[in-house]
Amino acid sequence: MLKRFFPLLLWVVLLTGPVEALRAQTPEKPFDLIPYPSSVVAQPGSFTITAQTKVVVPKESKLFKNEVAQLQALLAGTGAKPLKEAKKGTSNVILFQYDKSLTADEGYQIAISPQQVKLTAKTPAGMFRAVQTLRQLLPVAIEQRKTSAGAQALVLPAVQITDEPAFGWRGMHLDVSRHFFTTDYLRKFIDLMALYKFNKLHLHLTDDQGWRIEIKKYPKLTEEGAWRTFNNHDSAVIKMSRDNPDFALDKRHIVQKNGQTLYGGFYTQAEMRDIIAYASARHIEIIPEVDMPGHMKAAIDAYPFLTCGEAGWGETFSVPICPCEESTYTFAENVFQEIIDLFPSQYIHLGADEVEKTTWAKSPGCQELMKREGLKNVEELQSYFVHRMQRFFESKGKKLIGWDEVLDGGIDSKAVVMFWRTWVPKAPLMAAKNGNQVVMTPNSPLYFDALPDKNSLRNVYQFEVVPKGLNANEAKSILGAQANIWTEYIPSEARAEYMYMPRMTALAEVVWSKDRNYTSYLNRMKSHYKRLDALNVRYRLPDLEGFLDVNVFTDKATLHPQKQLEDLQVRYTTDGSQPSATSPLLDKPLQITQTTALKLAAFTPAGLKGDTYGVRYEKQTLAVPAKVSKTASGLTAVYYKGNFKTTNGMKKATPTETLEVEKLQVPRKVGSGSFGIQFKGYLDVPESGVYSFFLTCDDGGVLRIADRLVVDNDGLHAPLEKSGQVALEKGLQPFQLDFIEGGGGYTLKLLYSKDGSQPQEVPQTWLKR
Repeated sequence: MLKRFFPLLLWVVLLTGPVEALRAQTPEKPFDLIPYPSSVVAQPGSFTITAQTKVVVPKESKLFKNEVAQLQALLAGTGAKPLKEAKKGTSNVILFQYDKSLTADEGYQIAISPQQVKLTAKTPAGMFRAVQTLRQLLPVAIEQRKTSAGAQALVLPAVQITDEPAFGWRGMHLDVSRHFFTTDYLRKFIDLMALYKFNKLHLHLTDDQGWRIEIKKYPKLTEEGAWRTFNNHDSAVIKMSRDNPDFALDKRHIVQKNGQTLYGGFYTQAEMRDIIAYASARHIEIIPEVDMPGHMKAAIDAYPFLTCGEAGWGETFSVPICPCEESTYTFAENVFQEIIDLFPSQYIHLGADEVEKTTWAKSPGCQELMKREGLKNVEELQSYFVHRMQRFFESKGKKLIGWDEVLDGGIDSKAVVMFWRTWVPKAPLMAAKNGNQVVMTPNSPLYFDALPDKNSLRNVYQFEVVPKGLNANEAKSILGAQANIWTEYIPSEARAEYMYMPRMTALAEVVWSKDRNYTSYLNRMKSHYKRLDALNVRYRLPDLEGFLDVNVFTDKATLHPQKQLEDLQVRYTTDGSQPSATSPLLDKPLQITQTTALKLAAFTPAGLKGDTYGVRYEKQTLAVPAKVSKTASGLTAVYYKGNFKTTNGMKKATPTETLEVEKLQVPRKVGSGSFGIQFKGYLDVPESGVYSFFLTCDDGGVLRIADRLVVDNDGLHAPLEKSGQVALEKGLQPFQLDFIEGGGGYTLKLLYSKDGSQPQEVPQTWLKR
């Protein structure tokens, strides 16, 4: 309906003139800008853009030629002819004004009155940000890119805006190695970044699963390294595509070659130059990542001389290239020379994470090199490799970026560190004290490949870029933040958009706006969903609320989903099938008197489908409490050292140690790595009733109370909340929570509520053993 409505309204404008012009804002609504500017002061009146409006570019503003063209292209989306340009004028004009007194390079000012629109900046980047703010003040119709015969009027609210970014690094990352994306999609991604004022695009161009950038000196990197037979990730998404077509492999990247079905693709250097130019015109810097010395299987398979004699997979990660042979450095420098020649970015990302070093430890050549260079261990050997590459980059005028593992064996202070391992919280502090600049990209909450839940948007919005523990001087080392999109399980453009949007908009405000308000952001976001519809973005719909994963009742229950967007339609099934646009409409409260399972999904008027919610309603009697003569405070924690894919794996394992804990948290004694813990004891329930529990785990957890399954949040996954209910009598109720950690997140949180109260932590006084 939305896509039909605006073109029709544009024709109304053409027929009736400016009186019925499109209005972007109304006096009773706030300005729906994301990220929100530093200062916004509404003024009386409005400015109408018509065919007679002129774009004024004084002589001193010629440096804004590109930004003028961007505005003209934006207005051309309505079907209007380009506005005439002039060197001077004050009435019915859009004025591009240069002001060298502005302090921030990306800062700008907008002054809209009934007579003119004045955009002021010191740099082209600042002027481009002003144009994007103007874009958001214009109606959604400009995004339709529909053509018509003549010009139409567009109305802008009168307003005074002064703005500048909080951080200089406002980034998004896209992994094109695990699954590949077309150049057209990169342009779409860049356009979305531009709309929300991001300025860094980190492209992960190579990994074990595919080499995606042409290197002329080593043609087999793309002739062979860019293609693969279906791997375990492909098999997983193919299976998931049975229920969700967004998981289907993009057929454009599947070819038949030498009797094999292969997946892949790569960018020629000519194609990448076009993408770089496209991003540059939108003041977005593309930072290339060629991951070394680990994550190099695609290159090693094409050029086996790169290893220390072994290839394939080690205990945890793929076998890396060998840092002990000069031929490796010749290869690396030749590759990076072409990367440096291609990418104008001041940064080159080396990766240098998750390196399987066992082959280095066994290599006589590495032992000899370590002895000669005075290296005490293989961590220092990795630093030796990183330092050599850093010197090469610096000789070419480039800065090295590495993931925070580069700190482990020591790193030069001129390198830039990307912090991602939340389980190593001291890393940003170590880097800052060492003099390194830091980009914050912690896996929680800024890995946008992590499955979103109802808390994901809030978690991103509440993220603080500058970590605690830094003094004022050390805080200056924090360049900003970026979100990462790893694509092992993101095989399509639609799935990518579902994963990063709207989380991208929340991060945009985190890294740009100095003052934030989550409630205000959510209200402003409602209009942005319509803009995203117009841009054909397959975003994740806001969560339905008013129910849990498992809902318990003793007599009867009512299902009445709460919608955050008014125009959503909720449809449901009771036979286990996926809800579709023709499934029964849930437009009034549904009374439930017997145990039943339903599936719910929301649909927009344009047909976009939201998450499918598997909802179970279970009729229970109140669980009778246990009769225990004596208890102590706290719980028993049975610790299992090992790698478990599900909590059931602990049943066959031998306990490593049994501990007594006062709180429901991973004991410090357990440390890091992979493990499982069974928390056992009793919950001292203060009054009878139906209790709700909310279990957040990274990785998996299963909660049982009164020998009833309450929450199943099992499996290896990023932080994810699941919920359930249980009917309990007052007294001691048997309690067991099984938790597994795969070796990274260490997130375990249990909240409860009763009678619709706000979820809160389970009181420590309730825990008994």
